[in-house]
Amino acid sequence: MPDWLAYSLLSGFIRFVLYEVLHYRINVVRANLKNSFPEKSSEERRAIEKGFYSHLSVVMVDTIMLSGMGRRKARGRIEYENLDEAEAALGGRNWIAALAHYGSWEYFCAFQMFSGKQVVGVYRPLHSYAFDRYYNKVRSRFGLLPVSMSDLMRYVIRNRESERGFVLGLISDQTPPFGVIDHWYDFLGQKTAFFNGIEKTAQKFRLPVIFVELTRISKVHYKAHLEILYDGKAPLAPHELTGRYARRLERMVRRAPQYWMWSHKRWKHRPSPEEMAAMGAAPEAPATPATSEVPVEAQDGHGNS
Repeated sequence: MPDWLAYSLLSGFIRFVLYEVLHYRINVVRANLKNSFPEKSSEERRAIEKGFYSHLSVVMVDTIMLSGMGRRKARGRIEYENLDEAEAALGGRNWIAALAHYGSWEYFCAFQMFSGKQVVGVYRPLHSYAFDRYYNKVRSRFGLLPVSMSDLMRYVIRNRESERGFVLGLISDQTPPFGVIDHWYDFLGQKTAFFNGIEKTAQKFRLPVIFVELTRISKVHYKAHLEILYDGKAPLAPHELTGRYARRLERMVRRAPQYWMWSHKRWKHRPSPEEMAAMGAAPEAPATPATSEVPVEAQDGHGNS
């Protein structure tokens, strides 16, 4: 499928169905935006909302196109502007790429064409076996090695002394299960839980961590800037590295919020009043719930969403 057809007609059709017809998770998106940007007007939040659904449709098309995209085209979709400098600063060591559900994160599957190390995509298996196989097949087309989170430690132990080395790609901005939450971070004005896989892996194996900041320069092209969050050597206080990741992610989201995954139920878990007291913080005001009804402020003059 040519790009003009995929990224104009197909993505436009997907956006229309998701946003105008199905109202896909629209209450979740609106609640997340209202709680994250209370200082913005309804019109400003609505603009972000519309931009998000346009971007989400492009991400879905990207996933389809990557299944048959050639290596040259895939390599041309993203530019790593300071990769050589960042790797030189690490002295050739293995490292962790700290990623997020921002921009078209699936393009990381082509990172193997930029790096001489084995690029590993760390993932959590999907409930659907068919979709899990599909995503692994797409992500491995350009040399990336998918490794499940449960096998990550085993992989690192077996390969940490290999001559080729590796880069671990980890995404940590989704909501962890309530039972494993052990710390709350300040993120977009709210107490937020994060997966701590990056921090645990970095500390256990003394691996440097590089945050991958994305900037969208056109509908299908991105520029990536690499920033070292941890050198793999200095001592770290508990939760310090995840806190750095959260702050860096917030800066990227605030710069262009429409490219983050607002449809995820990011704040379905909240700290208890006892946890808030232990943190020395005042109890949080109740967040705007993601109800099944469309908020009045999000309706137009005809009562439509």
